Amino acid sequence: MIEDRDSVNASERFRPRLSQFGNPWWLRAAVALIFALAILSVWTTNAWLTARFSENTRVRSELRLALYTGNLLSELQRTAVVPLLLARDPALIGSLNSNDFSTTSARLIAAQKEIGAASIRLLDASGRTVGATDRFQLGANNVLSPFYVEALRSRDTVFTVANEGSGYEFTYSRAVVADGKTLGVIVVGADLSRLERSWAGISDAVAVTDSEGRIILATEPRWRGLTMPEALAVRDAPSAIQRAFQVTADWTAMPIDAYVQGRAVMQSEARIPFRGWRMISFTTYASVREQVNAILALEIMGFAILLAGAFYVLSRRARSQSVAYMRESADLRALNMRLTREIAERERMQKELRVAEQTVQQSSKLAALGEMSAGVSHELNQPLAAMKTYLAGARLLLQRGRAEEALSSFQRIDDLIERMGAITRQLKSYARKGGEAVEPVDLRAAVSSALTMMEPQLRGRAIRVTRNLPRGPVMVMADRIRLEQVIINLLRNAVDAVRDRRDARIEITVETGTNAHVLVRDNGPGISDLEKLFEPFWTTKKPGEGTGLGLAISSSIMADFGGRLTAHNGDQGGAVFAVEMPLHKPGQATQTLAAE
Repeated sequence: MIEDRDSVNASERFRPRLSQFGNPWWLRAAVALIFALAILSVWTTNAWLTARFSENTRVRSELRLALYTGNLLSELQRTAVVPLLLARDPALIGSLNSNDFSTTSARLIAAQKEIGAASIRLLDASGRTVGATDRFQLGANNVLSPFYVEALRSRDTVFTVANEGSGYEFTYSRAVVADGKTLGVIVVGADLSRLERSWAGISDAVAVTDSEGRIILATEPRWRGLTMPEALAVRDAPSAIQRAFQVTADWTAMPIDAYVQGRAVMQSEARIPFRGWRMISFTTYASVREQVNAILALEIMGFAILLAGAFYVLSRRARSQSVAYMRESADLRALNMRLTREIAERERMQKELRVAEQTVQQSSKLAALGEMSAGVSHELNQPLAAMKTYLAGARLLLQRGRAEEALSSFQRIDDLIERMGAITRQLKSYARKGGEAVEPVDLRAAVSSALTMMEPQLRGRAIRVTRNLPRGPVMVMADRIRLEQVIINLLRNAVDAVRDRRDARIEITVETGTNAHVLVRDNGPGISDLEKLFEPFWTTKKPGEGTGLGLAISSSIMADFGGRLTAHNGDQGGAVFAVEMPLHKPGQATQTLAAE
């Protein structure tokens, strides 16, 4: 039946492949669907990616504006402190009082290097420059300059902006006062042109406007002094090629904020918390368009490859139809033959494996019987010696006419014979092969029988055996002989483990709960490698003392019963082997182990 079912399944798997050439319409429909999907996908992807990348570009532009604004404020605040410090400099005050300015310029140059200001000038009370970091300014009269007039009026640090034609000069000035008398004015220039140069290093155009809307800082030199609408009008007209490109790219472009030098740009604006200044940046869409076009090109290429594959399938279909029929028919026949051989081989291997397992288990039991033979011989020799003594005594009693006492000796002889019969029956029962049928077995009886079999070995050594059994029966489904074999294997390992112990102890416990448990504890050295414990032919015993198959066989037997065999090292030392089996519920049907 297995062979027929596998053959039918194989035929079902091949049937769609044999019939696919009879319905070519789906290939044409697939090509049309690919065309429609490509157009829709390119259009949707372009719209989504353009919006996404444009938003990312805008966010980056706003972040750059925040950074530039912070740098600008930092430079202004750093420079604003300098006039206050220099206005209190005793050396400068002394120079103004004594009109000795021979070292003033050198002192201002040293201060400029430490502070990093654009320029520093010292004016006397008449507005004449008496000290400067730029020696060409010495002697210049600044009596009408805003920074001089405003400083004298406010007696505090004042900020002024002056248009110098090519750019703007940003200065902080403060009156130098000593003993209530104005001696002069200290003027410190803020180096904002350095920030302008750093802004020019990127592709964005940046401008800073004052409270009146005039551009005072810009990466485009022609914008300075103009309002923003006037600055945006100062741009090169796009060429014919650029205009054509803009027309063809309109279907993929975002709404344009402005044009800078003939390029479409997005405009971002940020407020500077200083005198109503604002910072505006213009970011090109070129990077957005390049990123979107790159992804669209990959997408179109993917659809092109997909269409090429579809056309290739269509072209090969007619030529390969007859070849496919012949090849797949031959594959079906070969598959059926291979399945037949594999099924037969699997059944043979399963039978051989079952026989081998039973042979190994029986060999393990016979090996255990061989080890126990000396103890059994001793157990039989004792009753035989006692019987000989009782017979000699009975003969004397009969000779003396004491028949009743002789009968008592014969009764004792009968008891000894019964004991010898029990021993031989136990050995004969254990020696026979276990069957495959399972039945309800009392775990307590199996443990007691195993202890009886091991009694000669236990009695010949100074081992204290503790047995903890519940009062009521503990029923499990198992083959009694094979279950006893597992328990005897565990007891033999425990005996070997405590061989060198003076206070050798073995404890066997039967517990019930959700499942039935048999625990075998010893106070030996414990287990060194728990991972390899149940592997066949792995043993810690010396050569010739064990084959390493006992625990592997026991684990296999417990798996057949639906249970498991585990081991661990005890908290107080020694090893603990645990047998776990499902409890047999009353009324549960007896199961039979059958080969798969």
